[in-house]
Amino acid sequence: MVPRIQRIDPPTDRSAFLWGPRKTGKTTLLRQQFPAACWIDLLDYDLFLSLSQRPSSLRQILDAQFSKTVVIDEVQKVPNLMDEIHWLIENKGYQFILCGSSARKIRRGKSGLLGGRAWRYELYPLVTRELESFDLDRALHVGLIPSHYFASNAEMDLKGYVQDYLKEEIQVEALTRNLPAFSKFLRSAAITNGMLLNYSNAARESGVSVKTIREYYQILEDTLIGRQLAPWRKAKKRRLIETAKFFFFDTGIVSNLLEQRSVAPGTSEYGRAFEHFILQECWAYRHYSKLEFPISFWRTASGSEVDLILGEAEVAIEVKASTHVTDRTKGLHLFLEENKCRKSFIISKEQRPRKISSQITVLPWQNFCEMLWAGDIL
Repeated sequence: MVPRIQRIDPPTDRSAFLWGPRKTGKTTLLRQQFPAACWIDLLDYDLFLSLSQRPSSLRQILDAQFSKTVVIDEVQKVPNLMDEIHWLIENKGYQFILCGSSARKIRRGKSGLLGGRAWRYELYPLVTRELESFDLDRALHVGLIPSHYFASNAEMDLKGYVQDYLKEEIQVEALTRNLPAFSKFLRSAAITNGMLLNYSNAARESGVSVKTIREYYQILEDTLIGRQLAPWRKAKKRRLIETAKFFFFDTGIVSNLLEQRSVAPGTSEYGRAFEHFILQECWAYRHYSKLEFPISFWRTASGSEVDLILGEAEVAIEVKASTHVTDRTKGLHLFLEENKCRKSFIISKEQRPRKISSQITVLPWQNFCEMLWAGDIL
């Protein structure tokens, strides 16, 4: 069992939400960290049915328990339960640890997300710090969802994951009535993973309206399957692109949607997956460290680009899936002309760190990940 970095540690007078995509290990993590809690699993159909029909029966269940800490797994399945949870927090002093893969229905409910009475945590796929032996090429192809990374037949598991997502998250939750169009959209979103969002192109390829495509992307974000990377907007001299990029939460999902049998070094697919992997590490570190610094990218209207900007331009990063990086870093040089970065890196597959200018260091990805998790990057 892989020890996870995430710790769910609200004070006793606060509850917590733990959000994360399906199969990232939320249930396992909570069973480890709250072994004495009362456990309510809404995947239990009888329990789900009972609480759906009469949410107030939760009081009777908890009255028969000794623990004041209650874990509710898959809480999004019964949104009406939130009013009851709210009442129990206010009047009975219970601490709830609420776990789920989508806040969409809860957020749209009248009780919402408990009005600040619960701290928010996320669980990401595995990161390099959690693995003693890390296989980069495997991570880029099958991703870092724990059961997929360690599986003997990860391709079949990934296929099942996507099918289950469509069936259980999209169809059962009635997030869209046009499942065939949404399936086409998923592949379109995978093709453009890491690229600038283009709703018109996606609408044309999926056979739906631009408005529907915007709704589809929102569904992906609400169900934690992906998120946007915002553009850097603090222009000083140059006109900047202000369109966001969209990334799925895991490289393996992209590989599966594109039906890739492998992701070979030297290909454009490998380079994009490598950049995606570095971004995943940064997103996870930002949350687990509780620093919550902004992460963005910089791109000019003429096409010069810097892959990642951490914080308020404290760190600028270019990602190159190459074993020998040349000094073709126009975007990085232009960004450094306008912004006083404390550090700037080219993350690569080179074997040793080296300086290519007074400001820019070429850094092997292993060194970058070690420094990131040690708190030495930002």
